[in-house]
Amino acid sequence: MRLPDLEAWAIFAAVAEHRSFSGAADAIGLSKATVSKAVSRLEAQLGQSLFHRTSRRLALTEAGRPLAERAARMVAEARGAEELAHDAAAAPVGRVRLAAPASFGIRNVAPLVAEFLAAHPGIEIELHLSDARVDIVAEGFDVALRIADLPDSSLRARRLCTVAAHLVAAPSYLAAHGTPTHPAQLGEHRLLGYTNITGPWRFRGPGGADVSVKAEGPLSANSGDALVAALVAGLGIARLPAFILGDTLTSGKVVPILPEWTPPGVALHLLTPPSALRPARVEALIAFLAERLRD
Repeated sequence: MRLPDLEAWAIFAAVAEHRSFSGAADAIGLSKATVSKAVSRLEAQLGQSLFHRTSRRLALTEAGRPLAERAARMVAEARGAEELAHDAAAAPVGRVRLAAPASFGIRNVAPLVAEFLAAHPGIEIELHLSDARVDIVAEGFDVALRIADLPDSSLRARRLCTVAAHLVAAPSYLAAHGTPTHPAQLGEHRLLGYTNITGPWRFRGPGGADVSVKAEGPLSANSGDALVAALVAGLGIARLPAFILGDTLTSGKVVPILPEWTPPGVALHLLTPPSALRPARVEALIAFLAERLRD
């Protein structure tokens, strides 16, 4: 099996980028003659011209344009592999950009970031907390944590755990409006909507019964914390993740209702950009978060 002429492909990528044999030669530290011979060698192997050459202008041919994109990706992957190997031989250093939901990030991620940084003094973390769904590729994030059902995408996703949700209300609300005994009765109540969990409220109950309820009421918010005050004040019923309810639930300020009807949990995912090549600092953070958040 004949191996590909990787040197010629890399030189071709440089010429395509600079649109000049001499510019490519200067950029990669080779003679113009060596660059020209490498491109001619590649053209001979492929059996087609890659450039239109004139005394004033160098342009890619119809066949050369898609091959130039492939060649650029080859060079980028090779550089990524070299960086990965270099990082593996030394303690990881550099900046990692991490995105996480606001409430979950403050309660669960920020303490882990502090622990991670204490163990990796050469790494810096830029922690972005927002309940808005960030585009991790366009906005340049290395890692993102997301609590949601994920649509199909090119992102690499790892499911860490299920985040439990509870249906709750304040004792004062139940005293004033009654306690529902079936999810179908929720339509008669004031419901507080957590918009980060989209769609109708679904419940699975005895015998595998599945019931959906449209959430309508006096308040909806993209922050679960913003709903807690309304819950405690007795303004309605809410379905919220356990990590948001926290002490409000354990202290009895709100109480669970319909305990035999279970809201489906939402998965916590760890997302990264599509490329499998990642610096050691990113790999270290991914391994740490996956280990600590999987439960």
